[in-house]
Amino acid sequence: MNKEGKILVIGACGQLGTELVEELRKRNGVENVIASDIADVTPALEGGPFLKLDVLNADQVNKTIEDNGIVEVFHLAAILSAKGETMPLKAWDINMNGLMNILEAARTYKLKVFWPSSIAVFGLNTPKDLTPQDTVMQPNTVYGMSKLAGELWCQYYFEKYGVDVRSIRYPGLIGWKSLPGGGTTDYAVDIFHKALAGDKFECFLSEKTGLPMMYMPDAVRGTLELMDADAERLTVRTSYNLSGMSFTPEGIFAELKKHFPEFEIEYKPDFRQAIADSWPSSIDDAQASKDWDWQPEYDLSKMSEDIITNLKKISFQEA
Repeated sequence: MNKEGKILVIGACGQLGTELVEELRKRNGVENVIASDIADVTPALEGGPFLKLDVLNADQVNKTIEDNGIVEVFHLAAILSAKGETMPLKAWDINMNGLMNILEAARTYKLKVFWPSSIAVFGLNTPKDLTPQDTVMQPNTVYGMSKLAGELWCQYYFEKYGVDVRSIRYPGLIGWKSLPGGGTTDYAVDIFHKALAGDKFECFLSEKTGLPMMYMPDAVRGTLELMDADAERLTVRTSYNLSGMSFTPEGIFAELKKHFPEFEIEYKPDFRQAIADSWPSSIDDAQASKDWDWQPEYDLSKMSEDIITNLKKISFQEA
């Protein structure tokens, strides 16, 4: 347990935040993990302390840290890739100025910080297969641009001010506990719900679009393993590549057909296809394995079985 002070999770109502808070509370005690969001509290977070918090309000952020004895912050608040393209200026404001408020607070209050980056930092000129840790990064979305700039700011605050900020370039995250929040890889979450409901699935990416993905239990575990790692072992202060699995829409559809033989799919690529085409198809995460012993646990088959089992339990309970 973190005995020095409390942990603040900003953007806790999102897909990653919901599950991260749950695991942090198991490890550190419910009262020691404060969930916060600009949105109202969700049922999944009602079992512990929750605050309404606007990360763009620096005074409110600082007061929250002071009043609650915060020593560690997980800053997850952001507008994701697809949604960001519909509101680019707002996405830049929230993604960049929110991070700057947290980095300044971390410098002032000597906080340890986790901030998520993304495979969106890469671009059309990046090697698509086994994308290296250090490579060409020319993102073509506001989300990707903000994440790339954020990585450099995190490194700057570490090198200039000694702020212990750590980061992961997440691939597409897949979970069953909450609905997706506006990302380009969201199809891989929604497809499970459609299969269980017996509905035909309309996919906004083409069938051959291969993308890196990760099951939420691996993402949460990887995040906490990085935060627990000895600082002297860490060689990356921008953001670590992290890999779980890679698959295409037709690949996950074929996996679901094993469980739901009548399941149908129709491919109708939209503006998100261009975003996906600029991203890697697989990730080289050897540096994470070397620096903090990262290894994924789930592949497509194991993940699919676990999601279907849990969603069926929910459906049975609600029936």
